[in-house]
Amino acid sequence: MHAGYLLRDRAQLTPHREALLDLSSGARYTYEALDARANRAAHWLLGLGVQKGDRVSILAHNSVVYVDLLFGCSMIGAVFNPLNWRLTAAELRFIVADCAPKVLLVGESFVDTAAAIQQQVHVDHVLPVAAYETAVSALPSTRPADPIHLNEDDPLCILYTSGTTGKPKGAIIPHRQVLWNAINTITSWELTSADVSPVFTPMFHAGGLFVFLTPLFIMGGRVIIARDFDPVQSLQIIEREQCTVVLGVPTLFQLWLNTPQIEQSDLSCVRWFISGGAPCPPALITQWRQVTNTVLRQGYGLTEVGPNCFSMTDAESVAKMGSVGKPIMNSRMRLVDAQGHDVPPGETGELIIFGPHVCSGYWQRPQATAVSLQSGWFHTGDMARQDE
Repeated sequence: MHAGYLLRDRAQLTPHREALLDLSSGARYTYEALDARANRAAHWLLGLGVQKGDRVSILAHNSVVYVDLLFGCSMIGAVFNPLNWRLTAAELRFIVADCAPKVLLVGESFVDTAAAIQQQVHVDHVLPVAAYETAVSALPSTRPADPIHLNEDDPLCILYTSGTTGKPKGAIIPHRQVLWNAINTITSWELTSADVSPVFTPMFHAGGLFVFLTPLFIMGGRVIIARDFDPVQSLQIIEREQCTVVLGVPTLFQLWLNTPQIEQSDLSCVRWFISGGAPCPPALITQWRQVTNTVLRQGYGLTEVGPNCFSMTDAESVAKMGSVGKPIMNSRMRLVDAQGHDVPPGETGELIIFGPHVCSGYWQRPQATAVSLQSGWFHTGDMARQDE
């Protein structure tokens, strides 16, 4: 089993149910239409000579094209590598040289950046997103043949970490990690087909791709993709589209609270908000609850694991403010000291994680992989404490 079946299977079950709204174009897609787009993307990639293991990159704002490429790659064994458009051209040159994509799609806002990358790094096919849209419109919507020997341990994505301790490293995300993250999230967070989630965070991050998007596609829920984040428009989107589960980062929640419209917004449709990406200050959580009268849960995850790793109830989010909750389904967590021994409850130790939602290592970084992945346990480098 691999992630290439995900959209196909959902489209067979609920072909005419709305799956996605792309706010940049205003287009709404059923699961059948979304699956057809992914099939066309797969045919397009094959036509460019993309083979199993080849990398496919995009440098663009959020749009349905990310979904096309993610699932188009998943069908043919290619590896999706979205690029962080917040980086400088020099930083992106390093990543492109390291990952060596065969194809690079470029949004209209990043044409100059792509040209600067190409001055020093060769990519076989560099094409604007608009040209891609034109090309795929004429291609078959039927599914291409499955590649030989594609399985759950084959890489589906390479997502580069921030590189705060050195050069960025590409985390290898296998098919099983995407599937098990979705399964774990659905069961632990109790997602349903009635859930609707907006994507306000960039889709070059694991959060934008995998926190809610893939789990809801399995469940038959609905996803709203925003090109970028605007505090006023995003509140209007949540209310108009009746979003039920919403991911943000602490900065987004603070921007919402700084917006006068927050007090007039009807957010009663939201079952809960969840904050990730960085610790959310308790004062911010308290203010959010007081102003909006909604639940804000603190999340924890990594590009390399999950990204969804813990779960908590609404009641726990109040009683245990600052906690990230309990380990998600199908995962094992330990807190260890410098010698690798478990620390007792109440003491601080390094969080290490084991499960099928752990990455395969780092792209072309065997030493970094050996340090982080030991006997299947991922050493996060993050310090944590367990309650008594």
